[in-house]
Amino acid sequence: MCLWLTGIKRRVLMYSLRCFLSRVGLFSKPGLLPWCARKPSDWSQPFWGIACKGNFSHVISKKCPRGQKSHKKPTHLGPHDGSWQERLADVVTPLWRLSYEEQLKPVINGYRNKSTFSVNRGPDGNPKTVGYYVGTWRDGNIVCVQPNHLKNIPEKHNQVAQYYEVFLRQSPMEPCLLFHEGGYWRELIVRTNSEGHTMAIIIFHPQKLSQEELYIQKEAIKEFFIKGPGAVCDLTSLYFQECTMTHCNHQQSPYQLLFGEPHIFEDLLGLKIRISPDAFFQINTAGAEILYQTVGELSGVNSNTILLDICCGTGVIGLYLARHAFQIIGIELVEQAVEDARWTAAFNGITNCEFYAGTAEKILPQLLKSKEDGQLIVAVVNPARAGLHYQVVQAIRNCRAIRTLVFVSCKPHGETTRNIIELCCPPNSAKKLLGEPFVLRRAVPVDLFPHTLHCELVLLFTR
Repeated sequence: MCLWLTGIKRRVLMYSLRCFLSRVGLFSKPGLLPWCARKPSDWSQPFWGIACKGNFSHVISKKCPRGQKSHKKPTHLGPHDGSWQERLADVVTPLWRLSYEEQLKPVINGYRNKSTFSVNRGPDGNPKTVGYYVGTWRDGNIVCVQPNHLKNIPEKHNQVAQYYEVFLRQSPMEPCLLFHEGGYWRELIVRTNSEGHTMAIIIFHPQKLSQEELYIQKEAIKEFFIKGPGAVCDLTSLYFQECTMTHCNHQQSPYQLLFGEPHIFEDLLGLKIRISPDAFFQINTAGAEILYQTVGELSGVNSNTILLDICCGTGVIGLYLARHAFQIIGIELVEQAVEDARWTAAFNGITNCEFYAGTAEKILPQLLKSKEDGQLIVAVVNPARAGLHYQVVQAIRNCRAIRTLVFVSCKPHGETTRNIIELCCPPNSAKKLLGEPFVLRRAVPVDLFPHTLHCELVLLFTR
Protein backbone atom coordinates (compact mmCIF):
# COMPACT_ATOMS: atom_id res chain seq x y z
CA MET A 1 0.00 0.00 0.00
CA CYS A 2 1.33 3.44 -0.87
CA LEU A 3 -0.01 6.72 0.45
CA TRP A 4 1.65 9.84 -0.80
CA LEU A 5 3.66 12.75 0.50
CA THR A 6 4.23 15.60 -1.90
CA GLY A 7 7.11 15.61 -4.39
CA ILE A 8 10.29 16.93 -2.81
CA LYS A 9 9.48 15.86 0.73
CA ARG A 10 8.65 12.36 -0.50
CA ARG A 11 11.96 12.09 -2.36
CA VAL A 12 13.96 13.29 0.64
CA LEU A 13 12.10 10.96 3.01
CA MET A 14 12.47 7.95 0.70
CA TYR A 15 16.20 8.55 0.43
CA SER A 16 16.54 8.98 4.20
CA LEU A 17 14.52 5.81 4.83
CA ARG A 18 16.58 3.81 2.35
CA CYS A 19 19.83 5.03 3.87
CA PHE A 20 18.49 4.27 7.34
CA LEU A 21 17.51 0.73 6.38
CA SER A 22 20.90 0.24 4.76
CA ARG A 23 22.65 1.28 7.96
CA VAL A 24 20.67 -1.24 9.99
CA GLY A 25 21.24 -3.92 7.34
CA LEU A 26 17.65 -4.19 6.13
CA PHE A 27 17.86 -2.68 2.65
CA SER A 28 19.90 -3.77 -0.32
CA LYS A 29 18.17 -2.67 -3.51
CA PRO A 30 15.99 0.21 -4.74
CA GLY A 31 13.02 -2.09 -5.39
CA LEU A 32 12.55 -3.04 -1.75
CA LEU A 33 10.39 -0.06 -0.86
CA PRO A 34 7.59 0.57 -3.39
CA TRP A 35 7.66 3.73 -5.47
CA CYS A 36 4.21 4.28 -6.95
CA ALA A 37 3.84 5.59 -10.46
CA ARG A 38 0.48 7.19 -9.77
CA LYS A 39 -1.05 8.92 -6.78
CA PRO A 40 -4.49 7.78 -5.59
CA SER A 41 -7.50 9.87 -6.43
CA ASP A 42 -8.79 9.81 -2.89
CA TRP A 43 -6.99 10.07 0.44
CA SER A 44 -8.69 8.88 3.55
CA GLN A 45 -5.65 9.74 5.68
CA PRO A 46 -4.08 12.92 4.29
CA PHE A 47 -1.24 13.05 6.80
CA TRP A 48 0.16 9.65 5.85
CA GLY A 49 3.20 9.26 3.69
CA ILE A 50 4.27 5.96 2.19
CA ALA A 51 3.27 2.79 4.03
CA CYS A 52 5.63 -0.05 3.22
CA LYS A 53 4.56 -3.60 3.93
CA GLY A 54 6.56 -6.75 3.51
CA ASN A 55 8.90 -9.29 5.04
CA PHE A 56 12.39 -7.84 5.29
CA SER A 57 13.97 -10.90 6.92
CA HIS A 58 15.50 -12.30 3.71
CA VAL A 59 17.13 -9.10 2.49
CA ILE A 60 20.90 -9.20 2.16
CA SER A 61 22.63 -6.75 4.52
CA LYS A 62 24.37 -3.81 2.99
CA LYS A 63 25.66 -0.73 4.79
CA CYS A 64 26.35 2.69 3.33
CA PRO A 65 30.12 2.96 2.67
CA ARG A 66 31.96 4.93 5.33
CA GLY A 67 32.49 8.51 4.26
CA GLN A 68 29.84 8.37 1.56
CA LYS A 69 28.30 11.79 1.04
CA SER A 70 24.62 12.20 1.79
CA HIS A 71 22.08 13.06 -0.90
CA LYS A 72 22.01 16.74 -1.79
CA LYS A 73 19.28 18.76 -0.13
CA PRO A 74 16.61 20.15 -2.43
CA THR A 75 17.44 23.52 -3.88
CA HIS A 76 15.26 26.51 -3.16
CA LEU A 77 12.79 27.72 -5.74
CA GLY A 78 12.32 31.39 -6.55
CA PRO A 79 14.48 34.42 -5.71
CA HIS A 80 16.62 34.60 -2.59
CA ASP A 81 17.61 38.12 -1.62
CA GLY A 82 19.34 37.15 1.64
CA SER A 83 16.99 39.11 3.91
CA TRP A 84 16.92 38.18 7.58
CA GLN A 85 13.31 37.07 7.28
CA GLU A 86 14.08 34.73 4.39
CA ARG A 87 17.21 33.39 6.07
CA LEU A 88 15.20 32.49 9.17
CA ALA A 89 12.42 30.94 7.09
CA ASP A 90 15.02 28.86 5.23
CA VAL A 91 16.26 27.45 8.55
CA VAL A 92 12.96 26.87 10.36
CA THR A 93 10.62 26.03 7.44
CA PRO A 94 12.96 25.19 4.53
CA LEU A 95 10.10 24.16 2.22
CA TRP A 96 8.14 27.40 2.70
CA ARG A 97 8.53 28.36 -0.96
CA LEU A 98 6.85 25.16 -2.17
CA SER A 99 3.14 24.60 -2.76
CA TYR A 100 1.27 22.12 -0.57
CA GLU A 101 -1.83 21.96 -2.76
CA GLU A 102 -1.63 18.20 -3.18
CA GLN A 103 -2.68 17.70 0.42
CA LEU A 104 -6.42 17.92 0.84
CA LYS A 105 -7.33 18.27 4.51
CA PRO A 106 -4.43 18.98 6.87
CA VAL A 107 -3.78 22.32 8.50
CA ILE A 108 -0.40 23.24 7.07
CA ASN A 109 -0.06 26.82 8.38
CA GLY A 110 0.08 27.84 12.02
CA TYR A 111 -0.12 24.20 13.12
CA ARG A 112 2.27 24.35 16.08
CA ASN A 113 0.63 24.19 19.50
CA LYS A 114 3.93 24.94 21.24
CA SER A 115 6.64 27.46 20.36
CA THR A 116 9.84 28.37 22.19
CA PHE A 117 11.19 31.87 21.51
CA SER A 118 14.71 33.03 22.33
CA VAL A 119 15.99 36.46 23.39
CA ASN A 120 19.11 37.92 21.80
CA ARG A 121 20.44 40.66 19.52
CA GLY A 122 18.33 41.35 16.48
CA PRO A 123 19.50 42.42 13.00
CA ASP A 124 19.45 46.02 14.29
CA GLY A 125 21.67 45.11 17.24
CA ASN A 126 18.95 45.43 19.90
CA PRO A 127 19.68 42.72 22.54
CA LYS A 128 16.03 42.63 23.58
CA THR A 129 14.72 40.96 20.44
CA VAL A 130 12.39 37.95 20.75
CA GLY A 131 12.43 35.34 18.01
CA TYR A 132 14.51 32.53 16.52
CA TYR A 133 18.24 32.31 15.91
CA VAL A 134 19.99 32.54 12.56
CA GLY A 135 23.71 31.74 12.54
CA THR A 136 25.84 29.63 14.89
CA TRP A 137 27.43 30.12 18.29
CA ARG A 138 30.64 28.60 16.94
CA ASP A 139 31.01 31.32 14.31
CA GLY A 140 29.83 34.06 16.65
CA ASN A 141 27.28 35.36 14.14
CA ILE A 142 24.04 34.68 16.02
CA VAL A 143 21.17 36.98 15.13
CA CYS A 144 17.66 36.75 16.64
CA VAL A 145 14.95 37.34 14.03
CA GLN A 146 11.27 37.98 14.72
CA PRO A 147 9.28 34.99 13.42
CA ASN A 148 5.92 36.55 12.52
CA HIS A 149 6.39 35.59 8.84
CA LEU A 150 6.93 31.87 9.46
CA LYS A 151 4.16 29.65 8.10
CA ASN A 152 4.18 27.11 10.93
CA ILE A 153 3.80 29.56 13.84
CA PRO A 154 0.23 30.53 14.89
CA GLU A 155 -0.68 34.21 15.04
CA LYS A 156 -1.39 33.89 18.76
CA HIS A 157 2.15 32.67 19.45
CA ASN A 158 3.61 35.57 17.47
CA GLN A 159 1.37 38.02 19.31
CA VAL A 160 2.57 36.86 22.73
CA ALA A 161 6.20 36.96 21.52
CA GLN A 162 5.78 40.50 20.22
CA TYR A 163 4.34 41.75 23.50
CA TYR A 164 7.03 39.96 25.49
CA GLU A 165 9.50 41.95 23.41
CA VAL A 166 7.59 45.14 24.22
CA PHE A 167 7.86 44.29 27.92
CA LEU A 168 11.60 43.56 27.70
CA ARG A 169 12.33 46.84 25.97
CA GLN A 170 10.65 48.82 28.71
CA SER A 171 12.17 46.76 31.53
CA PRO A 172 15.31 48.09 33.28
CA MET A 173 16.55 44.50 33.67
CA GLU A 174 18.95 43.23 31.00
CA PRO A 175 18.34 40.03 29.04
CA CYS A 176 20.47 36.94 29.65
CA LEU A 177 22.24 36.38 26.34
CA LEU A 178 25.02 34.18 27.77
CA PHE A 179 25.13 32.84 31.32
CA HIS A 180 28.66 34.05 32.06
CA GLU A 181 27.78 37.57 30.90
CA GLY A 182 24.90 38.07 33.37
CA GLY A 183 21.41 39.27 32.54
CA TYR A 184 18.00 37.97 33.53
CA TRP A 185 15.23 37.66 30.91
CA ARG A 186 15.49 34.53 28.80
CA GLU A 187 13.14 32.35 26.77
CA LEU A 188 9.40 32.51 26.25
CA ILE A 189 7.36 29.31 25.75
CA VAL A 190 3.81 29.58 24.38
CA ARG A 191 1.33 26.68 24.36
CA THR A 192 -2.16 26.81 22.84
CA ASN A 193 -5.02 24.39 22.30
CA SER A 194 -7.61 24.11 19.52
CA GLU A 195 -9.98 26.41 21.43
CA GLY A 196 -7.42 29.21 21.53
CA HIS A 197 -6.55 28.96 25.22
CA THR A 198 -3.01 30.20 25.73
CA MET A 199 -0.35 29.36 28.31
CA ALA A 200 2.81 31.48 28.45
CA ILE A 201 5.95 30.52 30.37
CA ILE A 202 8.68 33.08 31.08
CA ILE A 203 12.17 31.64 31.69
CA PHE A 204 14.23 33.92 33.96
CA HIS A 205 17.84 33.69 35.19
CA PRO A 206 17.74 34.89 38.82
CA GLN A 207 21.49 35.50 39.07
CA LYS A 208 21.95 36.85 42.63
CA LEU A 209 18.63 38.64 43.03
CA SER A 210 16.99 38.51 46.44
CA GLN A 211 13.48 37.11 46.91
CA GLU A 212 12.17 40.68 47.21
CA GLU A 213 13.81 41.66 43.92
CA LEU A 214 12.48 38.54 42.22
CA TYR A 215 8.98 39.35 43.50
CA ILE A 216 9.19 42.80 41.88
CA GLN A 217 10.03 41.29 38.48
CA LYS A 218 7.29 38.69 38.72
CA GLU A 219 4.75 41.36 39.61
CA ALA A 220 5.95 43.52 36.70
CA ILE A 221 5.45 40.80 34.07
CA LYS A 222 2.16 39.79 35.67
CA GLU A 223 0.86 43.37 35.65
CA PHE A 224 1.95 43.82 32.02
CA PHE A 225 -0.08 40.82 30.80
CA ILE A 226 -3.12 41.43 33.04
CA LYS A 227 -3.61 45.20 32.92
CA GLY A 228 -0.87 46.50 30.64
CA PRO A 229 -0.37 46.36 26.86
CA GLY A 230 0.02 42.56 27.00
CA ALA A 231 -3.59 42.15 28.17
CA VAL A 232 -4.65 41.99 24.51
CA CYS A 233 -3.02 38.52 24.40
CA ASP A 234 -5.79 37.27 26.73
CA LEU A 235 -3.59 34.65 28.37
CA THR A 236 -5.26 31.70 30.03
CA SER A 237 -2.25 31.29 32.31
CA LEU A 238 1.17 32.83 32.92
CA TYR A 239 4.02 30.84 34.44
CA PHE A 240 7.42 32.00 35.66
CA GLN A 241 10.49 29.76 36.04
CA GLU A 242 13.77 30.70 37.72
CA CYS A 243 16.33 28.71 35.76
CA THR A 244 20.11 28.83 36.23
CA MET A 245 20.84 26.19 33.56
CA THR A 246 20.22 25.83 29.84
CA HIS A 247 17.07 23.88 30.65
CA CYS A 248 15.35 23.11 33.94
CA ASN A 249 12.49 20.71 34.45
CA HIS A 250 9.75 21.21 37.00
CA GLN A 251 11.58 19.13 39.62
CA GLN A 252 14.78 21.16 39.25
CA SER A 253 13.02 24.51 39.27
CA PRO A 254 9.22 24.52 39.75
CA TYR A 255 7.01 26.45 37.35
CA GLN A 256 5.40 29.25 39.37
CA LEU A 257 1.85 30.12 38.32
CA LEU A 258 1.56 33.93 38.35
CA PHE A 259 -2.08 33.94 37.30
CA GLY A 260 -4.74 31.90 35.50
CA GLU A 261 -5.45 28.20 35.10
CA PRO A 262 -2.69 25.69 35.93
CA HIS A 263 -3.36 23.57 32.81
CA ILE A 264 -4.71 23.73 29.31
CA PHE A 265 -6.87 20.97 27.86
CA GLU A 266 -7.20 19.42 24.43
CA ASP A 267 -9.87 17.24 22.86
CA LEU A 268 -8.16 14.40 21.02
CA LEU A 269 -9.58 11.13 19.68
CA GLY A 270 -12.65 11.41 21.89
CA LEU A 271 -10.63 12.12 25.04
CA LYS A 272 -10.18 15.27 27.07
CA ILE A 273 -6.41 15.56 27.63
CA ARG A 274 -4.82 17.62 30.41
CA ILE A 275 -1.50 19.30 29.56
CA SER A 276 0.89 20.75 32.15
CA PRO A 277 3.58 23.33 31.28
CA ASP A 278 6.38 20.73 31.39
CA ALA A 279 4.54 17.84 29.70
CA PHE A 280 5.37 16.51 26.23
CA PHE A 281 2.54 16.72 23.71
CA GLN A 282 2.93 16.43 19.93
CA ILE A 283 3.20 19.95 18.49
CA ASN A 284 0.71 19.29 15.68
CA THR A 285 -2.62 18.29 17.24
CA ALA A 286 -4.40 17.25 14.04
CA GLY A 287 -1.34 15.31 12.91
CA ALA A 288 -1.06 13.67 16.33
CA GLU A 289 -4.49 12.10 15.85
CA ILE A 290 -3.32 10.45 12.63
CA LEU A 291 -0.07 9.40 14.29
CA TYR A 292 -1.81 7.73 17.22
CA GLN A 293 -4.35 6.04 14.97
CA THR A 294 -1.44 4.67 12.93
CA VAL A 295 0.24 3.33 16.07
CA GLY A 296 -3.03 1.72 17.13
CA GLU A 297 -3.56 -0.02 13.80
CA LEU A 298 0.00 -1.34 13.66
CA SER A 299 0.03 -2.50 17.28
CA GLY A 300 -2.85 -4.94 16.81
CA VAL A 301 -3.86 -4.78 20.49
CA ASN A 302 -6.85 -6.80 21.68
CA SER A 303 -8.62 -7.74 24.88
CA ASN A 304 -5.82 -10.18 25.78
CA THR A 305 -3.03 -7.64 25.28
CA ILE A 306 -0.99 -5.68 27.80
CA LEU A 307 0.14 -2.48 26.06
CA LEU A 308 3.44 -1.19 27.39
CA ASP A 309 3.75 2.53 26.52
CA ILE A 310 7.37 3.61 27.06
CA CYS A 311 8.18 7.34 27.05
CA CYS A 312 4.43 7.91 27.10
CA GLY A 313 4.30 11.68 27.76
CA THR A 314 0.74 12.56 28.79
CA GLY A 315 -0.27 8.95 28.06
CA VAL A 316 -2.42 9.65 25.01
CA ILE A 317 -1.45 6.55 23.00
CA GLY A 318 -2.26 4.17 25.83
CA LEU A 319 -5.41 6.02 26.86
CA TYR A 320 -6.67 5.99 23.27
CA LEU A 321 -6.11 2.23 22.98
CA ALA A 322 -7.30 1.35 26.51
CA ARG A 323 -10.77 0.28 25.36
CA HIS A 324 -9.19 -2.36 23.07
CA ALA A 325 -6.55 -3.71 25.48
CA PHE A 326 -6.60 -5.73 28.67
CA GLN A 327 -4.24 -3.34 30.46
CA ILE A 328 -2.18 -0.22 29.73
CA ILE A 329 1.13 0.44 31.49
CA GLY A 330 2.82 3.78 30.83
CA ILE A 331 6.32 4.94 31.80
CA GLU A 332 7.35 8.59 31.63
CA LEU A 333 10.26 10.61 33.04
CA VAL A 334 8.36 13.90 33.59
CA GLU A 335 6.25 13.66 36.76
CA GLN A 336 3.87 16.41 35.63
CA ALA A 337 3.08 14.43 32.48
CA VAL A 338 2.34 11.32 34.56
CA GLU A 339 -0.01 13.36 36.74
CA ASP A 340 -1.71 14.58 33.56
CA ALA A 341 -2.08 11.00 32.29
CA ARG A 342 -3.63 9.86 35.57
CA TRP A 343 -6.03 12.83 35.59
CA THR A 344 -7.02 12.17 31.98
CA ALA A 345 -7.68 8.49 32.74
CA ALA A 346 -9.86 9.36 35.73
CA PHE A 347 -11.76 12.13 33.94
CA ASN A 348 -12.53 9.90 30.96
CA GLY A 349 -13.50 6.92 33.12
CA ILE A 350 -10.58 4.72 32.03
CA THR A 351 -9.76 2.19 34.75
CA ASN A 352 -7.30 -0.26 33.17
CA CYS A 353 -4.28 2.08 33.07
CA GLU A 354 -1.22 2.40 35.30
CA PHE A 355 1.39 5.13 34.91
CA TYR A 356 4.86 5.20 36.46
CA ALA A 357 7.09 8.26 36.83
CA GLY A 358 10.83 7.81 36.41
CA THR A 359 13.49 6.69 33.97
CA ALA A 360 12.51 3.78 31.74
CA GLU A 361 15.88 2.08 32.26
CA LYS A 362 15.17 1.79 35.99
CA ILE A 363 11.45 0.99 35.91
CA LEU A 364 11.10 -1.29 32.87
CA PRO A 365 13.42 -4.21 33.81
CA GLN A 366 11.77 -4.61 37.21
CA LEU A 367 8.30 -4.21 35.72
CA LEU A 368 8.85 -6.95 33.14
CA LYS A 369 10.12 -9.39 35.76
CA SER A 370 6.67 -9.35 37.34
CA LYS A 371 4.92 -10.36 34.11
CA GLU A 372 4.12 -13.99 33.42
CA ASP A 373 5.55 -15.67 30.33
CA GLY A 374 2.08 -16.54 29.09
CA GLN A 375 1.01 -12.89 28.91
CA LEU A 376 1.01 -11.17 25.53
CA ILE A 377 2.71 -7.76 25.64
CA VAL A 378 2.84 -5.16 22.86
CA ALA A 379 5.44 -2.44 23.41
CA VAL A 380 5.18 1.09 22.02
CA VAL A 381 8.20 3.37 22.33
CA ASN A 382 8.25 7.08 21.50
CA PRO A 383 11.64 8.33 22.72
CA ALA A 384 13.23 11.74 22.40
CA ARG A 385 15.90 12.31 19.74
CA ALA A 386 18.50 10.74 22.02
CA GLY A 387 16.77 7.38 21.49
CA LEU A 388 16.23 4.59 23.99
CA HIS A 389 18.65 3.85 26.82
CA TYR A 390 20.60 0.63 26.19
CA GLN A 391 19.07 -1.02 29.26
CA VAL A 392 15.59 -0.36 27.85
CA VAL A 393 16.54 -2.06 24.58
CA GLN A 394 17.98 -4.97 26.56
CA ALA A 395 14.79 -5.35 28.60
CA ILE A 396 12.57 -5.34 25.49
CA ARG A 397 14.82 -7.68 23.56
CA ASN A 398 15.09 -10.18 26.42
CA CYS A 399 11.39 -10.25 27.32
CA ARG A 400 9.87 -13.26 25.50
CA ALA A 401 6.33 -11.96 26.08
CA ILE A 402 6.96 -8.94 23.81
CA ARG A 403 6.29 -10.19 20.28
CA THR A 404 5.28 -6.85 18.73
CA LEU A 405 7.10 -3.51 18.99
CA VAL A 406 5.98 -0.18 17.52
CA PHE A 407 8.81 2.36 17.41
CA VAL A 408 7.90 6.04 16.83
CA SER A 409 10.89 8.17 15.85
CA CYS A 410 11.18 11.87 15.05
CA LYS A 411 14.81 11.35 13.95
CA PRO A 412 15.21 7.89 12.39
CA HIS A 413 18.70 8.63 11.06
CA GLY A 414 20.06 9.45 14.54
CA GLU A 415 20.23 7.32 17.66
CA THR A 416 17.23 5.32 16.45
CA THR A 417 19.63 3.55 14.08
CA ARG A 418 21.65 2.26 17.05
CA ASN A 419 18.47 1.12 18.80
CA ILE A 420 17.25 -0.79 15.73
CA ILE A 421 20.59 -2.54 15.24
CA GLU A 422 20.43 -3.70 18.87
CA LEU A 423 16.86 -4.90 18.48
CA CYS A 424 17.43 -6.75 15.20
CA CYS A 425 20.95 -8.16 15.50
CA PRO A 426 21.61 -11.87 16.23
CA PRO A 427 21.77 -12.84 19.92
CA ASN A 428 24.89 -11.48 21.57
CA SER A 429 25.80 -12.70 25.05
CA ALA A 430 28.58 -10.13 25.42
CA LYS A 431 26.03 -7.34 25.05
CA LYS A 432 23.41 -9.26 27.04
CA LEU A 433 21.06 -9.33 24.03
CA LEU A 434 19.83 -12.88 24.47
CA GLY A 435 16.28 -12.83 23.12
CA GLU A 436 15.10 -13.62 19.62
CA PRO A 437 15.81 -10.70 17.26
CA PHE A 438 13.01 -8.48 15.97
CA VAL A 439 12.25 -8.10 12.26
CA LEU A 440 11.18 -4.83 10.62
CA ARG A 441 7.80 -5.34 8.91
CA ARG A 442 6.41 -1.91 8.04
CA ALA A 443 7.48 1.72 7.93
CA VAL A 444 4.87 4.50 7.89
CA PRO A 445 5.91 8.17 7.68
CA VAL A 446 3.39 10.61 9.20
CA ASP A 447 3.88 14.26 8.28
CA LEU A 448 3.48 16.34 11.42
CA PHE A 449 5.74 19.13 10.17
CA PRO A 450 4.57 20.76 6.91
CA HIS A 451 7.07 23.14 5.25
CA THR A 452 10.00 21.23 6.79
CA LEU A 453 11.94 18.09 5.88
CA HIS A 454 10.94 16.33 9.11
CA CYS A 455 8.45 13.50 9.53
CA GLU A 456 7.50 11.14 12.32
CA LEU A 457 8.38 7.60 11.26
CA VAL A 458 6.38 4.70 12.71
CA LEU A 459 8.21 1.37 12.51
CA LEU A 460 6.55 -2.00 13.17
CA PHE A 461 8.70 -4.90 14.40
CA THR A 462 7.60 -8.44 15.19
CA ARG A 463 9.30 -11.69 16.12
